[in-house]
Amino acid sequence: MTTERAALLIADIGGYTEYMGSHRMSLAHAEVNTARMLDRMIEAAPGFELIEIEGDAAFLSRPVRPQDPESAVGDILGAAVAMHRAFHLEREYVEANLCPCGGCREARALKLKFVAHVGEVARQAIRGRTKLVGIDVILVHRLLKNSVPVPEYVLLSEELARTDPRALPAAGGEITADLEGIGSVRAHFVDIGDLDDAPPPLPVRSWRGRLGSTFAAVGEGLPYMLGLKQPRRAR
Repeated sequence: MTTERAALLIADIGGYTEYMGSHRMSLAHAEVNTARMLDRMIEAAPGFELIEIEGDAAFLSRPVRPQDPESAVGDILGAAVAMHRAFHLEREYVEANLCPCGGCREARALKLKFVAHVGEVARQAIRGRTKLVGIDVILVHRLLKNSVPVPEYVLLSEELARTDPRALPAAGGEITADLEGIGSVRAHFVDIGDLDDAPPPLPVRSWRGRLGSTFAAVGEGLPYMLGLKQPRRAR
């Protein structure tokens, strides 16, 4: 297998396990709502390739341009802001519907965090699907278990941050993570709010719009309620 240098980004929905309630209707609507949020997030980052949906997270990548290797940090931070906006816009859409189930009412508790790294990866075809493999793929996934003290953030590995230190916001912090099978690594984090301090106002939903979103949740959730589809699981 040939290798390539790539920027790796995982967008992870926090609070997902608690959100997926045990009641059949709540579980069905939570699945539908989460799928919508993931779809909107992915659409908001057109410069990145979706590698895989991993339960409550989207794993994306883009090649590092040899002529512009320093662009990886800026591209990742820009994608994180766009995905964060799309996530909260869709979450607001869910909250505005009229369904009383936990899968709709508890969407407000969901948060979004990002981890990112840069490294060498190889492409592997398994049953017609392309996966990225390599130690750097493992590293970015292991970074999801960390001690960042803010709920919504972008965490950049030290190797990624070094590619363009000037692109890192002044606000933020640094952690050291002990990653299983890899060892101790340093990483830099920044609160999403410090990257996007002037987000556009969320739209006011009309009564007709709220009713429409309610019927959409009911219709799309029906296959899960009937057992025709199985919900995704968190890692």
